[in-house]
Amino acid sequence: MTVHFVGAGPGAADLLTVRATRLLAAADVVLYPGTYLDPGVLAHVSPGADLVDTRDLDLGQIAGHLISAHRAGKQAVRLASGDLSAYSALSEQTRRLDEAGVPWDVTPGVPAYAAAAALAGRELTVPLLAQSVVLTRTRARSTAMPETESLAAFAATRATLVLHLAITRTRALMAELAPHYGADCPVAVVYRASQPGELLLRGTIATIADAVEEAGLRQAAVILVGRALDPRPGGESYLYDPARDRTSKRPAGPSAL
Repeated sequence: MTVHFVGAGPGAADLLTVRATRLLAAADVVLYPGTYLDPGVLAHVSPGADLVDTRDLDLGQIAGHLISAHRAGKQAVRLASGDLSAYSALSEQTRRLDEAGVPWDVTPGVPAYAAAAALAGRELTVPLLAQSVVLTRTRARSTAMPETESLAAFAATRATLVLHLAITRTRALMAELAPHYGADCPVAVVYRASQPGELLLRGTIATIADAVEEAGLRQAAVILVGRALDPRPGGESYLYDPARDRTSKRPAGPSAL
């Protein structure tokens, strides 16, 4: 049997992909992150499936459940919050499955930063303001960051920053970002986007730490930083510019749409 790693999206039960819901309905065993998941997501699971909350398990124990399910001929789903392409421990888990000879595949999910941007109602890439998005985190009591990936180095680009796992260090991080973005640079903090109790805080590099501390946020929040968050208009996209020549070098077929 194949072990399916499935992105559960930002939390809301109706933000899973159709493929994800089908895999959950067919699963015999489902491992899920109880800390970050809206319980409604599990409504997609068959009533007869075994549910395993991974919040108190280490990677060896999680892999053990998946390997045992495979050897017992059971279909297993490993749910991860958001999408598996970032901060999901996918590589560590699949390495253990490879060593045990267990096949696996991945179904993507809606990433947390996309849900946060949607709630804020902002595009993260606005012409002339920002055309790059940096997804990163900072270190407190977590895994060490590579030496080449300092926050200052990313900030020097003035790209839109998405900070994961950083909410408890908001004040210190804003002080580090201020010289690069300016104290008036817009910031949005989104707590549990798409879930019950979701919260959006807006401010600037100078003010957002006060708002975070007043709200008492300690986890499950994403910090968005950058000029693209400014409601005032930036540039205009060349793709939709009325002056752009749309008659030459147009590819044939559906890709031309």
